[in-house]
Amino acid sequence: MIYKNIVVPKRGTTEVLEIRDNEMRQPLGGEVGIKLLAAGVCQDDVAARVGNRPFLPKLPFIPGYTILGDVDAVGEGVTSVKKGERVAALTVLGGYTEYIYLPEEKLIPVPSNLDPAEAVTLILNYLTAYQALHRCAKVKAGDKVLVIGASGGVGTAFLELGKLAELKMYGIASLSKHGVLKDLGAYPIDYRTQDFVEVLSKKEPEGLDFVFNGMSGEYLKRGFSVLRRGGTLVHYGAPESFSQFLLLMAEFLFFMVLPNGKKIKGYGTHRVKDRLLREDWAKLFTLLEEGKIKPIIAAKFPLLEAAKANDLLESGQVIGNVVLVAPELL
Repeated sequence: MIYKNIVVPKRGTTEVLEIRDNEMRQPLGGEVGIKLLAAGVCQDDVAARVGNRPFLPKLPFIPGYTILGDVDAVGEGVTSVKKGERVAALTVLGGYTEYIYLPEEKLIPVPSNLDPAEAVTLILNYLTAYQALHRCAKVKAGDKVLVIGASGGVGTAFLELGKLAELKMYGIASLSKHGVLKDLGAYPIDYRTQDFVEVLSKKEPEGLDFVFNGMSGEYLKRGFSVLRRGGTLVHYGAPESFSQFLLLMAEFLFFMVLPNGKKIKGYGTHRVKDRLLREDWAKLFTLLEEGKIKPIIAAKFPLLEAAKANDLLESGQVIGNVVLVAPELL
């Protein structure tokens, strides 16, 4: 049997994306074959294709940071999952596919009653927001926070989880997206027409407890300036080049030694122990089951229409998440 996936043979626009055929095979020992139901679409997928990251995958490659699907076959020695069970994985690469083979230790059990399109957003976007809030910042009720880049998949996750945590929130986004920010409990600031430093100096003259920055490093200095003494800026956005990576590291060192009582921290999923990742995924699945979170799905595309999904994400018009799904789920 044949399955298809999306391949990046060279750097460039979505026009470089190719659909290729692959022969199905039996999973190897310790490996699991998974029929995909959903795959997340994120900025790292775009960056890997375009080439604006300091460390890039070798060409050709299959993009796709997160997947969710049903176990179709298991290799010899696999004991943690069975055929028919629903699983997800933080793949980093390989997710734009109809079928994938993964080691069993990479798999996360997923409740089968959850909407696959919603559940797959928890694997990266909601995990990032949850861990930045609760593992890195350790927020508490009443804390005052700013979310820079508040309207995308991670940004809306921050606001939804921040509302649950009873935070006082401010969010930066374009004017057309302010209604959603208000619905999620944040005071919106338009980055095109307003200086957020000026706005916050009036709204919160004593400063904020935390700033969460998923945008470029240019926000570091200004974000740092709106913190109170003892406040912390958490940066989770990836730089676009090796030179920017070095500049970001230099800025981190600079802000860390400033004698003003403020802190700066970096967050990445690769920095967190596997046990804690699994604990937090389980918590997020429970929140989704209980209806305490409801991921915003801006658009769903068939698995093989990744080019259209990437074009939409790159347009800057997205509020929430873009997801690829199996055709039967549309």
